Amino acid sequence: MDSGGGGSSSSSTCTLVLSGKSTAEKEIAESVKKNSAIKLPDNNEVSILLESEIAKLDKEEPFNVELFFNSLSTSRFGRFLIWSPRLTSTHDVVSQSIKECVGISIRLLVVSFTVQMEDGRVVPLLQYVVSLAVTEAIKDVCHRKGLPFLDVKIKWPNDLYLNGLKVGGILCTSTYKSKKFNVSAGIGLNVNNEKPTTCLNAIIRELSAAAFQLRREEIIAAFFNKFENLYDLFINQGFQTLEELYHRTWLHSGQRVIIQENNGDQVVENVVTIQGLTSSGYLFAIGDDNQICELHPDGNRNYFVEIESRSIT
Repeated sequence: MDSGGGGSSSSSTCTLVLSGKSTAEKEIAESVKKNSAIKLPDNNEVSILLESEIAKLDKEEPFNVELFFNSLSTSRFGRFLIWSPRLTSTHDVVSQSIKECVGISIRLLVVSFTVQMEDGRVVPLLQYVVSLAVTEAIKDVCHRKGLPFLDVKIKWPNDLYLNGLKVGGILCTSTYKSKKFNVSAGIGLNVNNEKPTTCLNAIIRELSAAAFQLRREEIIAAFFNKFENLYDLFINQGFQTLEELYHRTWLHSGQRVIIQENNGDQVVENVVTIQGLTSSGYLFAIGDDNQICELHPDGNRNYFVEIESRSIT
């Protein structure tokens, strides 16, 4: 992810800084550097530094590793940290080389990490757990800091909205190897960058006269704290334990939409009301004729069009 100030060519060197919360993770960082374990696509050069070598890096705005680790209370996730002042894609770093990773850019908060899962049937639902962890983390940090409540909502399947404007998104991809699914999860969240829509701190400034703003380090730590708890519930008890929270957080309960279906040479439009999610993670809806529908995304924003929003009692 480009941290600002223009893009970089594919041949430029990428600098990554490694650190860990405990001695065990710090030893992992040292091993990764020693063995040059991080690779990027197209054999782009990678310069690896340990946190103790940070003085070698000329950076405009440092990532406060101490604040991040002091805010982190997990036993597994987020304890091995990789950050970079400029990175074309955190997702490339994670999917190519690393088990758990965080990538940071200057104005846009970007988090990437991987999860191993054995049951392929629930892999598509992981993006919803990640989305919930982001929204719950923002609420948690605002509450602890005495900041105005930011009601970030989930727009299915993977966008984050605040006050009707997009402020973030989730990207999950997976590969299958050795009887396990390796899921790479990437998160983008506008914390300070108001372009092209808005950002969390811009909304806080509108709602409060206080000078305090959200810090990237605290949001990332809060995310991993929330995600670890939600993930354990998800794996041990199924997504149904999180559905009530998910439905309170998303934008679609009771939403009436027009869906378009191809019928020969014609496009037929039908009105349906969204009820929730199916067991496979798609939208569950009922038509005005009481026909049950499962709605799938097809990459086309006009696949269904909202015509009315209301709550079902």
